[in-house]
Amino acid sequence: MDVLVTGGGGFIGGYVVDRLLARGYRVRHIGRSPRPDLAARGIAVHTGDLRDQKVLHSAVNGTDAVFHIAAKAGVWGPKSAFFEANVLGTRAVLSACQQFDVKQLIYTSTPSVVFNGGPFRGEDESLPYGRNWLCHYAQTKAQAEAEVLAANGSGGLKTVALRPHLVWGPGDPHILPRIIARAKTGRLRIVGDGTNRVDISYVENVADAHLCALDALRDGRADGKPYFISQGEPVSLWPWINNLLQKLAVPAIHRHISYKAAYRIGAVAEGFWSLLRLKGEPPMTRFVATELAKDHFFSIAAARRDLGYQPAIRIDEGVEKTIRWLRGNRVP
Repeated sequence: MDVLVTGGGGFIGGYVVDRLLARGYRVRHIGRSPRPDLAARGIAVHTGDLRDQKVLHSAVNGTDAVFHIAAKAGVWGPKSAFFEANVLGTRAVLSACQQFDVKQLIYTSTPSVVFNGGPFRGEDESLPYGRNWLCHYAQTKAQAEAEVLAANGSGGLKTVALRPHLVWGPGDPHILPRIIARAKTGRLRIVGDGTNRVDISYVENVADAHLCALDALRDGRADGKPYFISQGEPVSLWPWINNLLQKLAVPAIHRHISYKAAYRIGAVAEGFWSLLRLKGEPPMTRFVATELAKDHFFSIAAARRDLGYQPAIRIDEGVEKTIRWLRGNRVP
């Protein structure tokens, strides 16, 4: 079986590639940067933007399935950059899949597609797409997901969308290193009362979910549907973070800032960054304040039922693996 992974050199993509190779599949990768490390493993590497038709068509032609994982993530930046990468890039992938008779497309989405500023406590995929986005990433991922699911059945293509929540584990380039760095410098605060519960997703389980989705599509299940993916057991966010910090001998976080104060600071910071066109991300945004202060966990009953997904690695086991990696790599 020939499989293409967009973003196969990234965090989630790398784990998906590992599992595809373990199955004996022939794997291709497309991304903007050369990846000699992937090529050395026998992976056909295609270098270029997804909107470069020549490069994309070369990568897609002859494949049976595509995992579209590449995306522009983040909480700040011009909407045009997110739209071009997440919407136009996905449209290009969809078009190529249809043109070259790809049978299955697994799209990596995010629970942020249902963001509406409120808490989520165990809801399922019947939730509507969000509103009052506060974040171009969430809005453009929602638009792309909707187009992927709408394309199901077009020209024989089967599609599915996965929504993994707060992905972490060895190799994490974003969430945990940033939390640790801020904690070490004393710049991290508990937003809200510190009792909010959230879903987390260990990266190996997320990769397994992608392979489960491929199998489900090949078996005629899950066509045209989205699925929340997580450990299936929400954690109290701030105690969980403090447990990690303790294991790394980093002082725990005790100082609080109210949600309203953090939201106001985020609004002011966004205004300054926009007006003065400052580089980098603001220290706080309204979207981040909301995510850090409120409950957001979802039911994964549908993924268990339709995909046969079962998080094989427990949270405590994943934490120990991650701690060993963080110590070994001296992150940050």
